[in-house]
Amino acid sequence: MTLVQAFKALGDPVRLRLFYLLASCDELCVCHLTEALELPQSTVSRHLGVLRHAGLVVARRDGKWMHYRLAGELAGQLAALVTQTEDVQLATDFGRLQAVLGDCTPV
Repeated sequence: MTLVQAFKALGDPVRLRLFYLLASCDELCVCHLTEALELPQSTVSRHLGVLRHAGLVVARRDGKWMHYRLAGELAGQLAALVTQTEDVQLATDFGRLQAVLGDCTPV
């Protein structure tokens, strides 16, 4: 993964929102991400695929569910930057995620 690929992947608002949620929790199921972002599963999965292709996230299957988490040192460095950002949309998404999970605390 190159820095250019990472920034291109994060240049889309939906992917940035997904990355923020994944940076805020260890691992998340696609079902939780769709609820938090209030987007269809197909949209969330497509954007997660772009993040995966860029090397920012990895996936694991658990039965019929896919779980995602950050991958690699660059993703961790970018996560530290993104989670320090004060953004209304990101905070709203995180609030919805907390309502769904109840146990995810921000990094």
